[in-house]
Order: sequence, then structure tokens, then C-alpha cells
Amino acid sequence: MQPRNMSMSGVVDLAAVKAAGEAKAKAEQARAEASRKAAQGGSPASAGSVPPSALVFDTDETQFESHVVPLSGEVPVILDFRAQGFEQGRELSQLLERLTVEANGRLALAALDVAASQNLIREFRIEALPAVFALVAGQAMPLFQDFAAEDEVRAILAQLVQIAEERFGVLGVAVDPAAEGAQGAPGRGPGEEPAEAPAGPYDGLLDAAVEALDAGDLGGAVQAYKNVLVSDPANTEAKLGLAQAELLARVKDMNPQAVRAAAAENPRDPAAQIAAADLDLAGGHVADAFGRLVDTVRVTVGEERDSVRVRLLEMFEAVGADNPLVSSARTALARVLF
Repeated sequence: MQPRNMSMSGVVDLAAVKAAGEAKAKAEQARAEASRKAAQGGSPASAGSVPPSALVFDTDETQFESHVVPLSGEVPVILDFRAQGFEQGRELSQLLERLTVEANGRLALAALDVAASQNLIREFRIEALPAVFALVAGQAMPLFQDFAAEDEVRAILAQLVQIAEERFGVLGVAVDPAAEGAQGAPGRGPGEEPAEAPAGPYDGLLDAAVEALDAGDLGGAVQAYKNVLVSDPANTEAKLGLAQAELLARVKDMNPQAVRAAAAENPRDPAAQIAAADLDLAGGHVADAFGRLVDTVRVTVGEERDSVRVRLLEMFEAVGADNPLVSSARTALARVLF
């Protein structure tokens, strides 16, 4: 499975949503296993945890896509762009390091030297220091582009952790504070692989589904997710993945120009609007897709209205119930239905 491309748009695209489901399930398994080990008298480190300071590391452009982006699917990563001789930024960097360690696995910090990160400087459109961003499930967002007091920094990082958990399902990684500073304590640099989460009962099928998606085998992915749901109808990751795979299968052979032209010419045609909404969602335009179908529900009746409503509910599954756009669209749908 290839690392996701970083999106600077802030839109929750399908790749990020898929990664969020995977990250949430694996993080929950890891935390549950760590708790079980601790209850049996073992330390969290025996469950694959690391000292909190291992989540503070230096990195560069060559490792950004291969290590930092995938890590952001497990834990929110603070990106601290630094420059040698920029003494004014040292205090903020030291504060970020301290707060990251205090977060006990809820945050990671990647320090980047601006002189060796010119491509990232252009990508993030950095014109001055300090420049601090966050990366969550491959999605980038600015944190600080000026100096800030410690209480303000704490508040922003707390909000970052909340957004990562509620919108992306990124819960952080297991750490062992007791291992901090110990000789031979387990640690993880930016180039090391994360500890494997305990295998769940459907991990094999879910992995097969993801591999099929990556290979473009949408039919195989659909069937793999359905196989999970036969035995576990409430499996969140399988429901999310199935809705996404079915969406991608629907749009695979569409002619985008023809579909959008038909939707523009027939604003009350449910089939035309549903097809255009599928294209919107597959392209990451979540709000546009939801708005189009809510508007179509408003101007249709009977079976036609019900077909649009059902497709909208399927789209909610594809995006995930925790996404705030789903919540607002559900409210809008309720208004036009009742």
C-alpha cells in the first residue's frame, strides 16, 4: 500500500477517510492490548510501546513521504520548520518538544531544517519563520506562523488532538513514560517501522480489501468487505470501505463531461444528479456532493425522492459518521424531508 499524497486543501478526501478508519481500528487495538498487558502486571512497553521522547525526531525531505506521512495516520505530527541561527525560534521549538513528550503518545514532532527542505517550503508556501504545521492522516493544516504564549500553544495542540480523534480516527500511539531515559529504552526514529498492532479477527480480509483497492480490483475489494460484514455486520471499517469501493466502481467508467452536462440540463432528474454527486464525492468535493443531493430531495417526490435519499445515506457511510460535513448534511436532509 503506497503512502497517501499530502493534501493541502483541507478537504477530507477518500484516501484520508480510508486511512482514518484503518488508523482508528489499529490504534484502538494497540491501546486495548497495552491495557491488558498492564492489568496482567506487564508494562505498556511489552505491548510495543515507546518512550514519549521517541516521538520527537529530526527528519528531512527524503523521509517525509516514506515515514512522516504514514506516521500521521497513527498520531498527529507537528511539523516544526527550523533554521540554524534563528535563535528567536528556539524557545518555541523547545516548548513544542516538551508539550509533545507531555502528550504521552497523542502527538509527535518532526523537526525540519529549512535549508534542506526547499521543496516542502514551496509546498507549504512558507515565507517566514516561525512556521509550524500539523499533519493528520496526510492532511496538512497551519498551527503557528508567529510566536505564541505557552497557554495558547497548549490550547491549539489540545484542539489538534481533538480534531485528529473526532474527524480522522487518529488516536495516537502507545507509549511507556516509565521507559523515558532508561538505558536501552525502546525508541523509534523516523526511519523505523511502527510496532505491529495485535491482529484482529478480520485483519486478513480487511488487508486483502485494501490491497485490492490499491491494485484497482474494485470488485475484489467489494467482495472482501462484504465477507467481513457477513460475520460482523457492525464492523465500521468494513462498512466504510465497502461504501467507498462501491462509489469508485460506480464512477470508474463515467464520462465526467457528459455526466455534468446531463446534470446541468436536468436539475430535477434524480439519476443525473446522483451520477454527478458520485463524481463530486469521488473527487473529494464532499460538501458539493451532499448539497446536490439534498437539493434534489427537495424537488422530488415518491420513489424518486427515496432513491436520492438512499444514495445520500450511502455517501454518509463512505465519508464516515464522524465527519462534520455528514452531521450538517443530515440536518439539512431532515429539514427537507420533514
